[in-house]
Amino acid sequence: MNDTSQPFIAYRWRIAILLCLITTINYIDRQALTVAAPLLMDEFSITASEYGLITSGFLFAYGLGQLLCGPLIDRLGTKRSFALAVIAWSIAGMLHALGRGFVSFFVYRVMLGLTEAANFPAATKAIAEWFPRSERSLAVGIFTMGPGLGAILAPPMIAVIILYLGWQAAFLIPGVIGFIWLILWQRWFYLPHDHPDLPDAERQLIEAGKDPEEPEVERPWYWALRYREVWGLMISRFVSDGAFYFFVFWLPLYLSQERGFDLKAIALFAWIPFLAVDIGGITGGYVGKILIDKGITLDRARKLVIWIGALLVLAAMPAATTESAGTALALIAVAMFAIQFKASSMFTLPADLFPACDVGTIWGMYGAVGSFGGMAFSALAGWTIDHYSWAPLFAAVALMHIVSALLVNLFVPRIRMLRPAV
Repeated sequence: MNDTSQPFIAYRWRIAILLCLITTINYIDRQALTVAAPLLMDEFSITASEYGLITSGFLFAYGLGQLLCGPLIDRLGTKRSFALAVIAWSIAGMLHALGRGFVSFFVYRVMLGLTEAANFPAATKAIAEWFPRSERSLAVGIFTMGPGLGAILAPPMIAVIILYLGWQAAFLIPGVIGFIWLILWQRWFYLPHDHPDLPDAERQLIEAGKDPEEPEVERPWYWALRYREVWGLMISRFVSDGAFYFFVFWLPLYLSQERGFDLKAIALFAWIPFLAVDIGGITGGYVGKILIDKGITLDRARKLVIWIGALLVLAAMPAATTESAGTALALIAVAMFAIQFKASSMFTLPADLFPACDVGTIWGMYGAVGSFGGMAFSALAGWTIDHYSWAPLFAAVALMHIVSALLVNLFVPRIRMLRPAV
């Protein structure tokens, strides 16, 4: 018999916090190279074009990994697949300490991309399993705080580690933290119907607000391509994801090369736009929940949040041309807030359109194409910086999310649960 007393924090929100923690660790792992890039590029004579290829290699592997791991997550289940992924990416991240130049960092980055790919599909599947539809955008907003938190913590954390312990330790320590989280995951995560301590009232709330489960059937991997909605999700992510990855991978280098920041200044200030990322994610998720609670349809609420975010990203355009480093950082922060404000609804769409048993597969395809778009933009960024300047990249970033929002409206005229193809 379950204890019907309510815990201080409802179990489903504890799951969202646990997912936020691992997504934070995930981004610290990948940000270690970003923060160390100015030092490593000097030490190993790596050019901006080569660094662009390294980040593109990560994103290509990350996209390919999402395609492969999406169906695997649906088959193995959230708990087991997450555990295996964390073990694999922690080891891949620690191997960066052996890097000795462009080729070795490229190889280790590809390994990290393949293994980290499971994070978002598995986390979104967990949200679909644990949350009613009305709360999913807020839950997604909580776990997608992870990229911002990781990027906030990484500059000071990695910079201090490099200054006192050397750059190799900057890759080893985040890997160890991943194994510590794994202990908590194995002890705390269950599906709602299996959770030994979940109060009956919360279990009933979760089940009442979820979509009816579809029977599991054998389907080829391409079954979802019959839906134009899936094509719309994929193309919109291909167009827009490069903007976020541009700031994730290139911001410390931009501050170093264009604004004269040294490693200490990067540690002091590079986290500010990523604080805006977290505020944007949780604000967008909360706004989405409030709109639905007030009786606005799911379709209209999601698209309203998407369009507000897309329009605010335009703040990135003047960031590259302003003379003030402080103003540039503030404009980048507004753009990053907007990107994650929009993402709180964008990342919820696979769970809005398909039942929980298929979310891993859909998110794998959806996220993979976004990573391929980020890969292409990152390679283009390196070439553009070497041959022109940073300004065209900031202009492109400002416009990409407008195009993405238009594509969502075009391909997903109404957000509703779709019947999976048999």
